Amino acid sequence: MNKLTIGIGVAVIIAIGLFMFGGNPGSTNGNVVSAGEVIEIPLADISSQATWHQSQGSKFFVVEASNGDIKVAFDACDVCGGSKGYRQEGEDMICNNCGRHFAIDELGSKNIYGGGCWPGHLDHTIENGNVVIKTSDISKGSYKF
Repeated sequence: MNKLTIGIGVAVIIAIGLFMFGGNPGSTNGNVVSAGEVIEIPLADISSQATWHQSQGSKFFVVEASNGDIKVAFDACDVCGGSKGYRQEGEDMICNNCGRHFAIDELGSKNIYGGGCWPGHLDHTIENGNVVIKTSDISKGSYKF
């Protein structure tokens, strides 16, 4: 084999790896694509079953509410942090630390109850068929972990 063939082979392997893993080795679930300053999750990959992801030293989950709204939150309580996170049971996210239930339909805002347990808010936008999350916003929540 000549050097050109080897070079092309290496480039193809790197391209396949970036495509398969989204360039974001911290993701734990879903088809996440990282473009450095943002993470994009295709809307087609989001359902009423939450998916969990990791990036920038933080964990977060994404889930579709009953009205079709997309909810994104840190997998960390505003009070007890991310040591235990949340699990989903039906239409609720449940704190693995204190057992409080949170309706998925109510998530995606700042703590509406003020203080106490609440899945930490994570800003996002919907653009071109993707949920877009700034990696800088994810980094802001890393103190919870």
